[in-house]
Amino acid sequence: MPGGPGYTQTKAIVSIFKLHTVCQEAQCPNIGECWGHGTATFMLMGEVCTRNCQFCAVAHGHVAILDPDEPRRVAEAALKMELSHVVVTSVNRDDLADGGAAHFAATVRALKQLKPDCTVEVLTPDFQGDEEAVAAVARAPIEIYNHNTETVPRLYKRVRPGAKYERSLRVLQKAKEVRSDLKTKTGLMLGLGETYAELLSVFGDLRAVDCDILTLGQYLRPSKEQLPVERYVHPDEFAALRQEALALGFRHVEAGPLVRSSYHAWKHVS
Repeated sequence: MPGGPGYTQTKAIVSIFKLHTVCQEAQCPNIGECWGHGTATFMLMGEVCTRNCQFCAVAHGHVAILDPDEPRRVAEAALKMELSHVVVTSVNRDDLADGGAAHFAATVRALKQLKPDCTVEVLTPDFQGDEEAVAAVARAPIEIYNHNTETVPRLYKRVRPGAKYERSLRVLQKAKEVRSDLKTKTGLMLGLGETYAELLSVFGDLRAVDCDILTLGQYLRPSKEQLPVERYVHPDEFAALRQEALALGFRHVEAGPLVRSSYHAWKHVS
């Protein structure tokens, strides 16, 4: 069970600044470890998503009005937590003209203004394929642009209704086109029915769009409302997949049962 002074302090800061974290909303299994180290992944634009992905525990339905003061509060919380690497994600906001891209950029600018020495990683939605929205975030002073591919193409309709595999690849490609110095990153969940060969094919597609960083983790069913686990992947298979990915040229690969997009994210910057 999560606990300890680091966890308690992180929880208090998140509460004081009235922020949401993907750690809480997505029921991340690493919340005790990460919050114990004083790190958290801030989730922008409310706690309700406009999509209903079948693997995700984040609530969906009527979304909140965008809070223009949220970027400042995120920056102040990061300063209070003394973060050297800040990860910012969001719910899907398909109701907004730009999908929330300007809000992402405003948050990054607020972070850099208040804490210029920190590095910033964004984990964005696909913005419904709006390439200008992707570019607006990529032009912000970030170090890592993360967009999760989540699963193999064959499973998209079941796992990610509303998303498209080719669109996700294009998000990563566009971010790199806007800034060639930008590190791009993506994550995949294992145990949803994918095959080893399908995973290797996705690795190849990701390298074809020059993706730098890959995370591989076990899908764990948050509740009975989400998809069941088809298979628990042995740690040795994660290790083998990591070696396969590194051989293809990924700069960094984090692979293991409890690995999530933001797990040990500060290691991915160098």
